[in-house]
Amino acid sequence: MYDIGIRERALALVSQGRSLNSVSKETGISRAAIRSWQTRIEPLPWNRAAPCPRCGDAPSKPQDPAAYSYLLGLYLGDGCISAGRRGVYFMRIVCADAWPGLIEACEAAIRAARPDNRVCRVKKEGCVAVTCSSKHWPCLFPQHGPGKKHNRTIALEPWQQGIVDAHPWEFIRGLIHSDGCRVTNWTTRLVGGERKRYEYPRYFFTNTSTDIIRLFTDTLDRLGVEWKSLHQSRAADTISIARKASVALMDTHVGPKY
Repeated sequence: MYDIGIRERALALVSQGRSLNSVSKETGISRAAIRSWQTRIEPLPWNRAAPCPRCGDAPSKPQDPAAYSYLLGLYLGDGCISAGRRGVYFMRIVCADAWPGLIEACEAAIRAARPDNRVCRVKKEGCVAVTCSSKHWPCLFPQHGPGKKHNRTIALEPWQQGIVDAHPWEFIRGLIHSDGCRVTNWTTRLVGGERKRYEYPRYFFTNTSTDIIRLFTDTLDRLGVEWKSLHQSRAADTISIARKASVALMDTHVGPKY
């Protein structure tokens, strides 16, 4: 990090007609850095990241607990944290291209968690990985660990459970937006000798981790949402929400992806 005085001196030498190469040799500053200062001399704000709320002497909750609860749901569903160089970790949430609103909401939630860190979108086939680097992702998401989530224990820390208890619908929305969906089912009934078609909405949530399934259903229970397990696959469990009153609750607070 170079202060403004050093940057101004380097640019002053360039303004005298000196080449970037000669200024670089005299000052010991790379040509790439001097070239970038010709466009913007002020240090970028993301170089001054805010302290982590969790790893200080007196840990506190994230600044925006509602956004954190939503991001926690997204992370447990379709997110991962991986280690990079120099102690930096990368948070990645994979979102399908079909849901641009979800991509925007995901990016906003990550920015709320680390407001001074850059968030970028890495394009992949049929999806986008919303990505942000920080040294503090393991502080904010202690569920991070080696291997796949369904092969290790997933349990919330007391401070995380407190956030989920205070913002349960945001947590449910994040899980549905990652590994869930809202669909329209149909059936036929014989009415007055005539067979008629009936349509009804339904929510599904599928995950291979029994711990994540339990976090989902425990939160539904506290919200008064009725559910049932379909056990359609040995590898994963699917939770169905089909009762009219429960679907109405979900529509009010969650809704379909968009």
